[in-house]
Amino acid sequence: MIALNSRSLFEMSIELHPILMLGATPAGERRIVPVSGGRFAGERLSGEILPQAGSDVLLIRADGSARQDVRLLLRTEDDALILMTYSGVRRSSPEVSARLARGEVVDPSEYYLRTAPFFEASAPKYAWLNTIVAVAVGERRRNDVTYQVFEIL
Repeated sequence: MIALNSRSLFEMSIELHPILMLGATPAGERRIVPVSGGRFAGERLSGEILPQAGSDVLLIRADGSARQDVRLLLRTEDDALILMTYSGVRRSSPEVSARLARGEVVDPSEYYLRTAPFFEASAPKYAWLNTIVAVAVGERRRNDVTYQVFEIL
């Protein structure tokens, strides 16, 4: 088997508006988490997360895990727009989930938050993003979430 290698792509901090509780649906408990902005910074690209086009359509499943479906619009420091989408999973004990839902600060070692980002870029300088696979490790905070995003080599 070939071992996976990675390279840091960037770190990002996503600022969040209060959660909108859609409630129980046939798929599970649905929550909408609108994005109010944020920043990302790395060796090859940095910039801001625009508030106009971002949200997490979160699904709390019957097993208690949370399934993410996120869309973000990134604007690089040189003014290129990049669409970032990702799916992910957050899982924890019911006690930790309740603490996170109350907005408490919980050490990330107490839960699992992983995502698989993909990118769409039209600027030639960032076209390489269209052809990579990335993974991210996240930490949920009171009003934001941070991620370390890695390119899989």
